[in-house]
Parts: sequence; structure tokens; C-alpha cells
Amino acid sequence: MEKGFKTQLITDNDSGIVHYLYKNPIGRFMLKGLIQPQLTKVAGVYLNSALSKRMIKRFIKKNKLQMDEYETMSYRSFNHFFMREIKPEARILSQGESSLGAPCDGKVTVYPINKNQTFNIKNSEYDLAELLDSTSLAEEWQAGCAVIFRLTPDDYHHYYFITEGTIIGHQKIEGVFHTVQPVAIHNQPVFSRNSREITIIETEKFGKIAQIEVGALMVGKIKNLKKSGNCQRFEKKGWFEFGGSTVILLFQKNQVQINPEIWRNTENNLETIVKLGQAFGAKMEECHE
Repeated sequence: MEKGFKTQLITDNDSGIVHYLYKNPIGRFMLKGLIQPQLTKVAGVYLNSALSKRMIKRFIKKNKLQMDEYETMSYRSFNHFFMREIKPEARILSQGESSLGAPCDGKVTVYPINKNQTFNIKNSEYDLAELLDSTSLAEEWQAGCAVIFRLTPDDYHHYYFITEGTIIGHQKIEGVFHTVQPVAIHNQPVFSRNSREITIIETEKFGKIAQIEVGALMVGKIKNLKKSGNCQRFEKKGWFEFGGSTVILLFQKNQVQINPEIWRNTENNLETIVKLGQAFGAKMEECHE
């Protein structure tokens, strides 16, 4: 498996405005309005307009984007720019038959799912029944693990299937739009409250997988291209519109082994930086009860 990942500290020291909204009583009152879908839709109208093109140059500079990695084209709006396509050669896709290649760019953490079908991220406990909107479905991932890919503005915002399989379920859950910055994740059960789409995939190599796309503040749309039928390894699944967002993979017990470095990094309050296709784990070689 992959060695020598880059890391970054998981910190609540986000931007002053975001910190104020989640830590200050007045800010939390204001937040109730800001996370509503109606505001995100209004923002989406502007971001899809030609007027929003003025934001592009500043965004590139602020987030230090490597634009030579992306296809050259003329952008109609900021959202059109945000959904830009990457050059195939800019990402190296893991070729090992038993390897787990990342479904997207992101900052990764991994958490065990306990016997009560929950996993904990600092102060927030995530109940799988709430996350999946199904008590019976949650039971299938007891004692498995949750791998979280947090996308930030510098990332490529398209996501892919990690293996071949059959889509046996898809559900869209309406919700609000909290930011997915650490200050929010550590103070609210964001993933269970935000708008999200859940795809259940039956696979031969890695058992049953749940892939969950979570919308975030100012993300007006999760665009999934396929909601039924068969899928292929590294086939494009969809993309996010503007904003930070998250992809969560749920694996069942004794199916996969996530790179030990990622486990250690998570325990040490570090996120592991990965790119689309980079190996982050593998099929479990030998299962033990």
C-alpha cells in the first residue's frame, strides 16, 4: 500500500467568520438561516451567472490552484469553472487488483464503526441509522469502518466509483448545508444533517459498500450520473458544485484494511492528503473473528 502520505493538522482554527458562526451564541443564531437550502439556491443563481466569472482569478490565486492540471477552456460562470475537468495524466490511478484507490481528491480520516453502529469524530457522534436514514441498513456496517474524504477548494471536485459492482440502492436525503470545515464537524453532527446522496454498491472484491456524497455550505447541487445498474472501477460517479464537500465510504467488517498510516494520522489529529486514484487501502487478506 501507499507510503509517505502528506498530512495536515486537523484544527478548529478555521476562518474568523466560520469560527464566529459555530462558537459564538449570536453567530449560531445567524447560522440557522445561513444553512437553509433556500439561501444556497439563491447563491447558486449568482454562481451560475456570467457575473460570477470575476471571482475566478482571485479564487485560483487564493487556493494556489495548479491550472496546468486541468483542461484548457473558456468558462461561462464560476460554477462552470469549479466543475472543470482534470487532464487524465494529472492523476495516477492505482492499478493493483486488490488495492483501494481514492474516489476523489481529499483530506482523509478513518474511524471504526462500533457495535452500536456509531462512529465518533472528536465531540460529534455519528449514528449510522441517521446517516443512512435506515436502521436495518446501519446494522450491516457494524464493526466496519468509515473513511471520510473532506474536499477543500483546492481539490478536483469530481468523484468516482472505487471498484466494479452493482448499484442496489440509491437515496437522496434533503437536509441543510453546514460547512464541512473541522470547526463544524467537531461541534455538530454535520454529515447526518446535511443534504446527501447515498449509493449502496454490491461488490465482489470489497463486500457491500456505501458511498455517501455530502453537500456543504454554498454547495447547491450533488450531481450523480448513475443511480442504478452496474458500475466500473474509476468510472465517473458525479461531481459537486461550488464549496467544500465530503465523500464518505462505509466498509463492512473484515472486508478491507485501510493503510495503517492513515489510522495513525487520524489518531494523532492529522488528515492524510490523497489524490484521486491513490491507494489508501486494500482488500483484507485474511479475516479473523
